Amino acid sequence: MNTSLTWAGGAAFIGESENGRTIVMDGPPEGGGRNLGPRPMETLLLGMGACTAYDVLSILKKSRQAISDCKIEISSTRAGEHPKVFTEIHVHFDITGTGIKEAQVERAIKLSAEKYCSASIMLGKTAKITHTFEITN
Repeated sequence: MNTSLTWAGGAAFIGESENGRTIVMDGPPEGGGRNLGPRPMETLLLGMGACTAYDVLSILKKSRQAISDCKIEISSTRAGEHPKVFTEIHVHFDITGTGIKEAQVERAIKLSAEKYCSASIMLGKTAKITHTFEITN
């Protein structure tokens, strides 16, 4: 996997993926940023959230769960001193569908967290990651 970054002035950078997709990241105004995009650390959380959500939804679909919507809320705590790594991350899934089985959701989240989600497993080296979920029928 290869990516590139181009400085866009101040604290902003334009990231480009191998397939040409771009994302703008920026720092806070007090650090020279202009709020043009998410902070790089927010981008890490967003990436982890998308990674685990993809896994969970894929596993649930394979187990024939009728999912119609999924929202994920992520909260985190960072170390107070440099490097300000994530020390705690909490992921809450709000899954909507018909006849969704709680045991299947628990299994899907566990498989993602322990086996499939590379981003979660990597961030789990410095952070305690916890998960909760609710099902709306």
